[in-house]
Formats: sequence, structure tokens, C-alpha cells
Amino acid sequence: VIPPPVIHIESYSEDSISFSLKMTTNIKVSGYVVNIYWTFDTHRQEKRTLVIEGEKSIQKVANLTAHTPYEISAWAKTELGDSPLSFVHVVTSGTRPVSPSLKAKAINQTAVECSWTGPRNVVYGIFYATSFLELYRSPHNSTTSAHNITVLVQRDEQYLFLV
Repeated sequence: VIPPPVIHIESYSEDSISFSLKMTTNIKVSGYVVNIYWTFDTHRQEKRTLVIEGEKSIQKVANLTAHTPYEISAWAKTELGDSPLSFVHVVTSGTRPVSPSLKAKAINQTAVECSWTGPRNVVYGIFYATSFLELYRSPHNSTTSAHNITVLVQRDEQYLFLV
């Protein structure tokens, strides 16, 4: 039986998490697959995937958001097959940024100008869809470090926007 890997949180800050991965077995490990999940505004779950080569590993994931819960899951790729999943949860330190105040204005039938307020020198994600279900499961999205963006939409549709 292949055991799940051990995920140990080494440290965390406002914008990063460092963790180590190891196996408690003599089975040869060729690498790990790690998923980091977090949720914005209860509407959109985000995921970042890391593919890591080698048996032992310490990883640092940066560009995270302060005071946000993250779930890290990992499995090992071994000579006998994939291991079961391991999970850990961690909340980054600091104060979560205030949600931006979004305004969306139609420019024409296929373009919408989105603008918002918020801190400088950060990356914003703009998500949009024609229903709450689509906004949660598979929205259109774009990122920018500016405070406005023009997005192209389908004509004769109503859209929901989230930044």
C-alpha cells in the first residue's frame, strides 16, 4: 500500500506559504502533484497546480492574498503508481484587502468598461458570466494591475461581473 505524502507547513506570511513534502516509505518517488485552492467572495474557487520532480521537496508559493484560507492537496508519483491525497489548510497572515468597488458600463453591444477602486501595485482578477452558476463554475476572466479594463461580451446577453 502506498501511503499519502506528508505535507508540512514550514512558514507563511501575508503573501506566501512555504511547505515541505516527503513520503514515509521506501517506495521510490519520482515527484509530486500539488494543488492549492482558495475561494474569492464565495463565488469563485481558484486553483494553482504545481508539478514537482524528485523525492523530497520544499516549495514556496508566492503572490497570495493576506488573511485568506488556502487548502493544499498533494499526491506522490511513485514506481508503483500514484499515492492517495494528503490535505493541509493554512490561513495567510495579515489583513485581507478590502473588496474593490466595481462599476461596469456598456460601451456598445459587445464591449463593457469595468472600473474599480482599490490598492495600487496588486493584480486584479475580473470574472464575468451570464449566470451565478457560470460565474462560479467557469467564468470568463482576465487579470490586470490597472483599475479598469474593457471586456468583450456576446450581444443580447446580461452579464454578472466580479473583481
